[in-house]
Formats: sequence, structure tokens, C-alpha cells
Amino acid sequence: MDTKLWYQQPAKNWNEALPIGNGRLGAMIFGGVKEEHLQVNEDSVWYGGPTDRNNPDALKNLPKIREYIINGQIPEAEELMVNALSGTPQSQRVYQTLGDLYLSFPGLDDKAEDYCRELELSDAVHSVIFHRGNTHYKRETFATGADDILVMHFETDALDGMDMTALITRQNFYDYAGKYQKDTIILGGKIGGDGVEFCTMLRASVESGSCEVIGERLVIRGAKKFTLYFSAGTTYRYQNLKETVWEKIEAAGQYSYEELKERHKADYQALFQRVTLDLCADAKQKQLPTDQRLKESASEDFGLTELYFHFGRYLLIACSRPETLPATLQGLWNNDMLPPWGSKFTININTEMNYWLAENCNLSECHLPLFEHIKKMVPNGRVTAEKMYGCHGFVAHHNTDIWGDTAVQDLWVPGSYWVMGAAWMCTHQWMHYEYTKDLEFLRESYPIMREAAEFFLDFLIEHDGYLKTCPSVSPENTYILPSGVRGANGMGVTMDNQILRDLFAQCIKAAQLLDLKDEITERFAEARKRLVPTQIGSRGQILEWDKEYEEAEPGHRHISHLYGLHPSSQITMDSTPELARAARVTLEGRLSHGGGHTGWSRAWIINHYAKLWDGTEAYENLLALYKRSTLPNLFDNHPPFQIDGNFGAAAGIAEMLVQSTTERIVLLPALPAQWKNGTVKGLCVRGGAEVDITWENGKLTSCELRAKTDLKTKVMYFDGLAAEGGAAFLDGRDGWKSEEICLKKGETYKI
Repeated sequence: MDTKLWYQQPAKNWNEALPIGNGRLGAMIFGGVKEEHLQVNEDSVWYGGPTDRNNPDALKNLPKIREYIINGQIPEAEELMVNALSGTPQSQRVYQTLGDLYLSFPGLDDKAEDYCRELELSDAVHSVIFHRGNTHYKRETFATGADDILVMHFETDALDGMDMTALITRQNFYDYAGKYQKDTIILGGKIGGDGVEFCTMLRASVESGSCEVIGERLVIRGAKKFTLYFSAGTTYRYQNLKETVWEKIEAAGQYSYEELKERHKADYQALFQRVTLDLCADAKQKQLPTDQRLKESASEDFGLTELYFHFGRYLLIACSRPETLPATLQGLWNNDMLPPWGSKFTININTEMNYWLAENCNLSECHLPLFEHIKKMVPNGRVTAEKMYGCHGFVAHHNTDIWGDTAVQDLWVPGSYWVMGAAWMCTHQWMHYEYTKDLEFLRESYPIMREAAEFFLDFLIEHDGYLKTCPSVSPENTYILPSGVRGANGMGVTMDNQILRDLFAQCIKAAQLLDLKDEITERFAEARKRLVPTQIGSRGQILEWDKEYEEAEPGHRHISHLYGLHPSSQITMDSTPELARAARVTLEGRLSHGGGHTGWSRAWIINHYAKLWDGTEAYENLLALYKRSTLPNLFDNHPPFQIDGNFGAAAGIAEMLVQSTTERIVLLPALPAQWKNGTVKGLCVRGGAEVDITWENGKLTSCELRAKTDLKTKVMYFDGLAAEGGAAFLDGRDGWKSEEICLKKGETYKI
């Protein structure tokens, strides 16, 4: 199993540095010899405080906007939307860097022999090793969830030890810095006039040599071994900020370095070791540095896929743990004061994609921060629903921030005025239930799902015999009217209908499971029947809007009208073959016009082809992701860096190997011919079970399904050659096998 990123030189820039994190605290480590640089983050370092940005003129102008849209006066509608629906002010709060930690080593220069920096994913420890002549130097760094700090350990066998000077800084955006204790420095301040206060501390524990604070620097001299403890926090969580940050460092100091490391490994590996993937890669390729492997990205380097898959799981553990904030556009790692798109929670695909691997890759706990954030959004979303639209329930648009802001973000006609954010996020609550069968979680989540659905009972309008969202946009695409006029907003776009079809059905099922009798579920059922069905166009493609318009960007990065294929299961190979064929035509059209040019879009395409049981195309798009949209440190490249592509592609690899709905489990549905032999263990399926599978020569050889709850389902697999499964199914050829199974909790099914 390939689990090590390694390089023969320090990082030249941020996109080559390596990430560590414990969910709340994170760092990007550059691995310099003369000067080590750690760019650090804390998940609650956001500029500014909460504010009511709902446009007071929205509700009175909504009827006119709808009238314009119904009459086909799209430019007039969109001009009024920009004025009347946009947030006041137009932007939400932004996630910021915490700062930088610079460690200078007097006496060293940038020359080093046998240099190696690596990130071992199996234990989440970053190390730098090099020689200077006969002198050996070693550094280890990790972010421990067990003790909630960053730990850095330094060793040398130099006779006189080594010297080091440490400085914490933050691009001048801080209020105080200097000595906190004789062996500790501090930096902190306010983040915006109504924002939170932050505080960082760095403490040294020196086994030999000396340590003192001079000015705002921590100075160590003549040490052969020493350990640094770094912690930070904000008043978002901690009222007694400095005292709490210091207590975390002081508590960690009760343990030796080796004890801290073992505590960290035990905490981390309890999550990471649940899943293994072995594609029988050539061991020789592990001997190549990661950046070199990526440049070659040869189809024969199956270990690179193992590494990328495990890196995705590592990143989710590192940036989304219980009691932390959810993963942003950049997860936890952001080096800017004003990052791209504010490094917020973009909820028209990116935030959801961040969590596609949480359940099937056996990291269900890492999903919890998203659910806590949804709770935070509900009160704000109620205000937005009432003030902007005169509706019950709660609503959110295409972005939210640390405060759960739900008002419109930006002045962007193709994206800003989309009302499906809360609805899509709430489908993740149902997803969590499907995988865990946690009835108490569902009991807590159902009222939130219900409110998200209730909004649309008021918001939908009747038009041409259907209920339609209006205004409605297919993120973030643009169409061309027969007159040549371009527009983005309309009525009842395909993605809206697909999301609502899911959410209404999930609310109905949840109410049944919880034995709740409520007339609103009958209204959900009636509204669901009256949504525009997913339509097929003249070219055999899935229609994106309620009518067949010409696309202004036929290779657009968003493929919103295939939500029904993935992440939903409204379109499947075995239950809706005609729609599955149309989905394939849609994908081929996007790609033929240059689609997949952003990393996260390519990741979505991998999942789409996996759902079409096409291992050949899924694999080709995975290779394209490595070649065109992956940075030297394996971060996904939009460009710039966005983490959703890492998570989406890791989820896609899992979907190539195992898929599930509540009705059936499909084994090796999109196994590419290149992955001739392999084993995957610990993936999860809907219904509440873990699965291990092994294959040889492209055919399933064994399967073990372990029920974590009572499970009744069907197991399907193709008993032919790899990459032929989907085509064989649609062509009616023999080779598919299936078996109905019924297991009690703790029982095992084997093939």
C-alpha cells in the first residue's frame, strides 16, 4: 500500500509544501534547510463578525422578477435581481491565514546531502532528514488531535548541537507579540472591528543547550535535541483565550516527545487504518520522488492512485474532525488574507464534494462538522426565507461562512441567485443516515431537513402544469435564447428538480421511519409529483434547463444537470438505462468542448463515469486529473488550489470499486482493465455494512460483507472481464450475477 509523499528538495513555494492538520490547527511545511517555514492555520480565523446582509428590497421586487422571467425578459429580470436580491453588503466574511512560523538555523546554509522530506500518511508525521558532512539532522512534525497542538522535534549528532531562532508573524495584521514565558513567545490580536481575537504561542523544551526569549524571538543555542509546541485559538471558541492556548501547550508538556507521538498516532490511525487499497503496484515506482511520479503519471503507476486515494482520506481527517469547522474551499490550508473566493464554504458543489468520501471511505465522524454547520445556518436561513421571499422554512444561496450566513453572495448573475444550497446540504444528513442507520441522528436532523423542504412549498410557482423554482439558475452556466440574448436565470432547471426530488423523498422516508404523522409530508409527496421530470434533448442529452437552449459554454466546468447521476442515484444503469445513455451523451458533449478543465470538475466526471459502470473512461479521466490538475504536493488545482478535487477524486476511486443504494450493492462496477489485480478493505455501503473485495485478472475472486446493522439488500457483480460491466449490462449480455441477502447485525456474507 503506497502511503508516502517524498521529495529530494525543499519546497520552492506553497504548492510544493506539505500539509498537516488535526481538524482545527494546520500547517504547510516547506522543509527548508537554513530556514524552515511553516505557514499555519486555525479554522476559526475569519475576518469580521456576523451581520444581517439580507436585501430589504428583495421581497417587494420578487413578483416583478418572476414576471420578467415568465415573459422571457431575461436581461430585465437579471438586472433587477442584481439590485434587489444581492446581499447588502454584497460579500460574506472570509477565511484568513493565521500566520507564519519561521525557524532559522545559524551555521547552516542551503546545502544538504542525502536530503529527504516526506509525509507518511499511515501515521501523519512529516519529516526532514539530511546530512552536512558527517553530521546528521532530523526533524519531525505532526498535528496531534489527541493533545490539540502542533509538535516539532529536532535532533542532531553535531558535537556542538545546533542553534535556532523562531519567529511568529502575520503580515503585520496583529496587535501584540513578544515574550509570554521564559521559554514561550506569543502573537495575537483582533481580526476586524467586530471579529474574533486570535492568539498563537510557541514554547520550546530543550534537552541540552539553552533557551531564552529575546524581543519577539525564541532563541535556542547548542541543543542536540529539542521540541517545539505550537498552539493557537480564537474567541470564537475560547473566552479565556490566552489561558486556554497556554493550557494546551502546558498539558502537552507533561508528556515526552515519544509519548506525544504515540498518542497522536493512536488517535489518527483509529480513523486512517479502517480502509486499505492495494492495486498490486510495482514496488520500484515507490523509489521515485512523488513529484517525478506525478510528472510521468504513467498509466502503469498504480501506486500513484493508491497514494492519491489515501492522501484524500488523510486530508479529510486532517481538516474535518468532530468539534471543528467543516472543510472550506481549501480545507484547512490557506496562506492569504484575501484568498480566492474567500476560501469560504461554496455550497453549489464544492462543499458537498468535500464530503463525498466521508461515508463510503469509512470516515463518518469527519462528516459531523458539516451537520453542525447546517444547524448554525438554520436561524439565519429562516430570516432570509422570510425577508427575501416571504416563505416559511429556511434557505441558503451558493455560499456560506463561519457565521452561517445565508444571504446572497456576490453580484454574479450565473451563480449568486441560486436558492438550493440548504436543500443540497441537507441531503447529506440523509446520506449519513443511509450509511449508519443512526436513528437518533435522523431524529435530530429531520426537523432541519423538513424546514429546508418546507421553504420550497411556498417558493415554487405553477407554470405549464408543473411546479417550478423561479428564479432558477443552473450553476454557473449560461444559455442563449433563440433571439441571441444570453441569460442564466430562468425557471425549474434540471438540477433544482433533481435536488428537490431527493429532499422531498428523504423527508417522507424519514417521517415514516420516525413514525411522525404530519400533513406536510403529504404536501411534499404532491409537490414531488409535480416537478419537471429529467428530460432528454434532441441530441440524446440530458436537458440542463426546462427548455432546450443553446449553451454559451458547452464545455462548462459545472455539470449540474447530472446531479441525478451523481451524487444522487436517480439515474442508474440498472433502473433508468435510457437516462443513463443520455447522461453519457451529456458527458461526451462536455468533454468534446474542453470540459474537465478544473480539478474538481474532472473529479465529478470520474464519479459520473464510475456511476455509468465505465472503468475505461473513469480511469482516463483520473489520469487526466494527475496530468493537468494536480500540484507537486498532490493538492488539486482549480487553478488555483481547491481541495474539493482531492476529495471528489478519492470518492470516485471508491465508487469505481463499490457502489450502493438502499436497494443494492454493486461490486467492481467500474474496474478499469489496468487494475488487473487488487484488494480493497473497509469501504462502507448504504444499509450499514463494511466490505472487503479481492479481484484477480479483472474478475471478482472474493467478497466479505460485514453488517453493522440489520441489512437487507441485493449484491450484484459482473462475472466477466474488467471495464465491460456497464456495456454488458445495457447490451443485455450475460455475465451479471446477483443475490438477495438478509443479515443480522454482526453477521457476515461471503463470496
